[in-house]
Amino acid sequence: MSKIKMPAISIISIAVFLLWIKTYIVYKTSFDIQIDNWKQELILFINPLSFLLIVLGIGLFFKERTRNIYVLASSFLISVVLFANVVFYRFYNDYITLPVLFQTSNMSDLGSSVNELLRFSDLLYFTDVVLIVLIILLKPKFALYKKYTKIKRAAFFIAAAALAFFNIGLAESQWSDLLTRTFDREVLVKNIGTYNYHVYDLFLQTKSSAQRAMADGSELADIDNYIHAGYDLPNEHLFGAAKNKNVYLIAMESVQSFVVNQKVKDQEITPFLNDFIKESYYFDQFYHQTAQGKSSDSEFLIDTSLYPLDRGAVFFTHSGNQYEAMPEILRDHGYTTAAFHANNKSFWNRDIMYSALGYDRFYSLPSYEVNQDNSVGWGLKDIEFFEQSIEHIKEIPSPFLAKFITLTNHFPFELKESDQLIESYASGDSIVDNYFQTVRYTDEAVKTFVQKLKDEGLYEDSIIVLYGDHYGLSEHHNSTLSGFLGKEVTPLVNMELQRVPLVIHIPGQEGKTISSVAGQIDVKPTLLHLLGINTKNGFNFGSDLFSETRSQFTVLRDGSFISEKYVYTRNTCYDQTTGEQVGEIECSPFIEEAKRELEYSDSIINGDLLRFYPNKQK
Repeated sequence: MSKIKMPAISIISIAVFLLWIKTYIVYKTSFDIQIDNWKQELILFINPLSFLLIVLGIGLFFKERTRNIYVLASSFLISVVLFANVVFYRFYNDYITLPVLFQTSNMSDLGSSVNELLRFSDLLYFTDVVLIVLIILLKPKFALYKKYTKIKRAAFFIAAAALAFFNIGLAESQWSDLLTRTFDREVLVKNIGTYNYHVYDLFLQTKSSAQRAMADGSELADIDNYIHAGYDLPNEHLFGAAKNKNVYLIAMESVQSFVVNQKVKDQEITPFLNDFIKESYYFDQFYHQTAQGKSSDSEFLIDTSLYPLDRGAVFFTHSGNQYEAMPEILRDHGYTTAAFHANNKSFWNRDIMYSALGYDRFYSLPSYEVNQDNSVGWGLKDIEFFEQSIEHIKEIPSPFLAKFITLTNHFPFELKESDQLIESYASGDSIVDNYFQTVRYTDEAVKTFVQKLKDEGLYEDSIIVLYGDHYGLSEHHNSTLSGFLGKEVTPLVNMELQRVPLVIHIPGQEGKTISSVAGQIDVKPTLLHLLGINTKNGFNFGSDLFSETRSQFTVLRDGSFISEKYVYTRNTCYDQTTGEQVGEIECSPFIEEAKRELEYSDSIINGDLLRFYPNKQK
């Protein structure tokens, strides 16, 4: 009886199959991709295949040794890209982009944050690479080298291209505007796949780079009309209420609004903030609008009243642009402008970008005494940071804008036991438990700073602005947060978790809580009006939060929005009052406005259009 002979399989076919199946498993286990029907599941299953066939198929043109090296190297690099997305997604719930990959100057500072995201089991993401190495070394009979004729090679690539077009066609049947949804990476990855998404991202990056060279300023007319049609008159009672006062702008790292006025085991998480709010203007429906730039995005929003880009960080990609930023405007009105951050000056490219925004001075790491005793996590502890900053403030001529960026409440929220001021939440989720501790510490640090201002006689002639820069706890911790909040974290509740505190304190004025939908993009015109500087001729997508004619409409960078009546997130429209889903027709006008506003802002940044703008505020 003759033995059944197993047909030979090309190393290319083996590598394609292993990567294909691995990618699909990663989709299902490492990413939270929402699937609504069988067509979407089919699209998700096939979408890596065309890319893998085309890239690895190039090996068909090589001889055996070169082919093996090419297939192994390609498999390894593709696996690295997939794994990079997995690690990035663990914290940001997002997919990595080319601008983020090139932000290498940040890598040396990531330290414990990266360590927290890595696991020993991550070695499994490279199992297929190990198998390919073994196959190349052991040369089993089923994986013999095969030569291909020109006709067979042509047929191979035609089939791969046909599969790609089939994938796109099927995806377009689910999303008619698929390739225009550049802000919605989840939809893109779900439909065209992780690898094709990165190819598309390369196209977008190239297009973005070309926009500045091609721009001539003609695009500004429509944008200018749109912005000035939405201008809201300042509040006549508050315009100039803080004229010539020193401005302390404090970014509270990763502080979200859900901790305000809340307790852990009968201990207040933010006792100082709770009291400070009572004598300040507090905005309890204030949203962060950051994207991949996180802290740098929040600075960009606050300083420019433009939206950050949906890919990478403007601080890196467009630091050479001209902006109409708040520090520059204040400098033109006699203010000294300074930023304080006890970190490397190059982190987020701040040393370059701050110059473009109009900061006179940047007090970075060399300006502080930092050692093991006064540091934790990402660097100098917040209490030490504020105490040392007071000495630098004394050097600055008044009036001044002083921006402070805290560090302690940064993922993974490390804190020495001696600095822990409340009992542990003890949920079993160490990140959430640590988060409450570091928020409490930052609250104490801000209290210390305000008291120092009083002690040094700097308090009365000031306006103090506190704001959360972005979320601290990603969606991966929603199950733990549901226990703390006492309710399920639905998509609507998840949107509520994007709220961050905004507190504007003017000594001598009574406190007031303002429940008006707002975002970080509104801070610049609000502060300028309080300082008596009119923004009518300015270029701001935000509006004065105290204006009596202001409409409630806040757009997040992913295209979601919050209006007075509706919330739109994850392609679903909700009624604000009832929390129930409603038809998309109710949200349609706002969807179009949100899209237009984001596109206008992107055009300004990518084309560096403000270099053509003649009406700079003076």
